[in-house]
Amino acid sequence: MTDTLPWTIRPGELLLTVRLTPKSSTDAIDGIAHLADDSAVVKARVRAPPENGKANTALVRLVADTLQVAKSAVTVKSGATGRTKVIAVTGDAQAMADRLARMFG
Repeated sequence: MTDTLPWTIRPGELLLTVRLTPKSSTDAIDGIAHLADDSAVVKARVRAPPENGKANTALVRLVADTLQVAKSAVTVKSGATGRTKVIAVTGDAQAMADRLARMFG
C-alpha cells in the first residue's frame, strides 16, 4: 500500500474521497482503506438506504459533524449514485486536513 491520503487540499476547500456503505447499523467513519487501484478512500457507513439521495444526505451530515462545519459547506461533487464519492467541503482546508490526520493517526 502507498502512503496516499484520501483528501486533497485546494484553496478554500477540501476534497475527500469516500467509500460509502449504506443501510448500516450506525453512522460512522471507520478509517482509511485502499481500493484495488491502490487509491485511498475514507470508509464511511450510514443507516440511510441508497434511495432518493437519503444515503448521500446522511453522508453530508456525517462529514459535516466530523469536520465540525455547517452542512451547507459539504456537497457531493461526484459519484452521487455510486459507492465511491468525492465530497467537497468549503472552509479552512488545512485545518480540516489536520483534523482528519489526527483522527486516522
